Parts: sequence; C-alpha cells; structure tokens
Amino acid sequence: IKTEKRQKRHLRSRQYIIGTAEKPRLNVYRSLSNIYAQVINDVTGETIVAAALLERLEANYGGNTEAAKAVGKAIAEKALAKGIKEVVFDRGGYLYTGRVAALADAAREAGLQF
Repeated sequence: IKTEKRQKRHLRSRQYIIGTAEKPRLNVYRSLSNIYAQVINDVTGETIVAAALLERLEANYGGNTEAAKAVGKAIAEKALAKGIKEVVFDRGGYLYTGRVAALADAAREAGLQF
C-alpha cells in the first residue's frame, strides 16, 4: 500500500515534470539499501546518464545520506561530462527530505542547475 501511494504521487507530479533534450529530467529512486538517479529525455524515452550507489565501490556505506551525496555528485559529474547543465528535478513521489534532499543538494553543489 505504501509503494502504491508513492507511485500515485509520482504519476501526479509527472503530469507537470517533463524532460526534454535541452532540460532533461533528473529522476530519483530509493530503496532501503540503495539510491539511484537517472537523467532522462522523455521526448525520446532514453536515459542519458545514470548513477547508483552500486557503482561507488570505494564507498563503504549503505542507504544513508552520505551515500545519497556520493550518488548526487556522481550524477552531476556524468551529466556535465555529457554537456547537460540544467535539469528538472523529479523526486519520484518521495518527500523532499533526508536522502532525496541530500542527493539534490550534492548535485547542485557539483554544478547542476535546477
């Protein structure tokens, strides 16, 4: 039931949040032990760059805010390398607090604008 409510919230917000080639969508998904981020062009339906805690092998932490900061920094670096400076933030139906906010703040600090 909790997941279904989050998915409903996400679908509601997705009516307004649309990623284009000029300004793609930065999507966040979090599980208990991991956090994932993708930069998506919704017009073509392709994922431009993605980052997850699973890739950060030097990081010895699980699903906490430090991990989210590492993923936020990684997604920003990858996006900037592809020439993406501006994105639309999609919190995925989650509250903008804790790990989701930490990921967003780290991505902003690393150079992404949203």
